[in-house]
Amino acid sequence: MRCISYNRLGPAADVLTQTTYETPAPAAGEVTVRLALSGVNPSDIKSRNGGIAGVTKPAFENVIPHSDGAGVTEAVGEGVDPARIGTRVWIWNGQWQRAFGTASTHITLPSEQAVDLPESVSMETGAILGIPGLTAAEAVFGGGDVAGKTLLVSGGGGTVGYLAVQLAAWGGAHVIATCSPRDMDRVQAAGAHTVLDYRSETLAADVIAANKGALVERILEVEFGANVNMNAEVIATNGTIAAYGSQIEMMPTIPFRPLLFKAVTLDIILIYLLPLADRLKRIERLNKAFAEGALTCPVAQVFPMEDCIAAHEAVLAGNRAGAVLIDCS
Repeated sequence: MRCISYNRLGPAADVLTQTTYETPAPAAGEVTVRLALSGVNPSDIKSRNGGIAGVTKPAFENVIPHSDGAGVTEAVGEGVDPARIGTRVWIWNGQWQRAFGTASTHITLPSEQAVDLPESVSMETGAILGIPGLTAAEAVFGGGDVAGKTLLVSGGGGTVGYLAVQLAAWGGAHVIATCSPRDMDRVQAAGAHTVLDYRSETLAADVIAANKGALVERILEVEFGANVNMNAEVIATNGTIAAYGSQIEMMPTIPFRPLLFKAVTLDIILIYLLPLADRLKRIERLNKAFAEGALTCPVAQVFPMEDCIAAHEAVLAGNRAGAVLIDCS
């Protein structure tokens, strides 16, 4: 199989190389997928760059990056229905605690990590579902149905936030979203009832005003550390902050007393660790949203595999309106 790999940590241009490995045969309970596309996520950049304190080398001798992807099942191991051969699938946790991810022509992994992709859903969309799609679904529905509730979606212009706005609106929630002025029109078109500038100096008051003076039941937070004080102001009693990121401030000071006296639930989401039973529920929600035409997944750019360095640099640069993918064909 042809792939991109690295054996040391550092900038993409210094460590990513093209190489080939023998395609692993599927063991019992496994499938081999011929990949069409691989999704590049910020977590892939951090892992490759050595962004975790105390980590000085990769967890494996050679790493093929990326956990998301989509393709066609090419072979199955013992115990897997042979009818799966030839089926379109999307991948989750492709490189989580494993050496070989989806920046490759092939991946071999447990059968349940290759999810059937409906014919109506494109391969491009399939390559976005693993981390962004499931994170959005968990952030929206992790506490149950949201019909009739008010949800604040922080960073509605990002890939996860944009998907979350659509899912929340589809789920019957009143959606308030924050984003940059550049993204306001498309976030509103995605289903947000009110869209606010995330840089507003009166953001807490703006959120409450947008909810007719009431506090909000659930907050989907991409920058927990930077926004926790604002969140504490606008969250309702017994509300939930579902936080899936905190890049700006990874060691935040938490306003415990305001959160305590609202009995706020802090739900920290790391989609890699979502239990399988819960994951299957979120997959079911995603499939239903697609079936009802309620969900679209924007793609900012697709790079050829040989330009994987440029793809990593595009994700690192940020300021994009959609996912970055690698063409694995």
